[in-house]
Amino acid sequence: MTVAYDGSEFRGFAANRGVTTVGGTLTAALERVLGHRIELTCAGRTDAGVHGWGQVVSFDAPSSALALADLQHSVNRLCAPAIVVRDAVVAAPDFDARFSARARVYRYTILNRPVGNPFLARTSWHVTAPLDLRLLRLACDPFIGSHDFSAFCRAPKVAPGQPPASLVRRVIDARWDELDGGLLRFQIEASAFCHQMVRSIVGTLVEAGSGRRLVGELATVLRSHDRQEAGQLAPPHGLCLWEVKY
Repeated sequence: MTVAYDGSEFRGFAANRGVTTVGGTLTAALERVLGHRIELTCAGRTDAGVHGWGQVVSFDAPSSALALADLQHSVNRLCAPAIVVRDAVVAAPDFDARFSARARVYRYTILNRPVGNPFLARTSWHVTAPLDLRLLRLACDPFIGSHDFSAFCRAPKVAPGQPPASLVRRVIDARWDELDGGLLRFQIEASAFCHQMVRSIVGTLVEAGSGRRLVGELATVLRSHDRQEAGQLAPPHGLCLWEVKY
């Protein structure tokens, strides 16, 4: 299934007992319609407040009882408007929403003008300081390619006796587009992302675009592998999992 959701009122995607999550809500709806328990796998476990347009999920269900159009309709009635199943198809038996993915694409939206817009407040970061689009675009260059993104990721928990997980990621594309009405959109594609990576990158890029940090410093920050060297964490509501590629 390809799923879209407004993450504003959810505590992230992953099911978590005692709190409302996208995955937990979607699983409960699917189990109610299908009449049996499922194990839901997603392409990207988005954080609290982060949105999705092209999130992909997979699960096993008996094909003999699977009427996809009816399933989609019933789940949407239970989950809309905050969660909507955009489409549903039968995948190959070995398909896995997470491990079959080749790349993920995230978009981050900034409203860059003095006066905000209440109709964009849930899906964009309102930055009043003028941002130089030329500087924003130049600052993207150091991120392209395979790098250790420790400086731009929340450090993962390490189990006793286990080596730390690799934070090397391959960024395929990173760019800024200027839209109408003072909107700026950052799009980044990578084979995978580590925790808070996009929000850390955006926060640092905004510092460069506003002149508070030199563009030439970005490569040094990346090589430092030190989260303290990078900029502020951009708020979650501007971020959206836009597409998953297989």
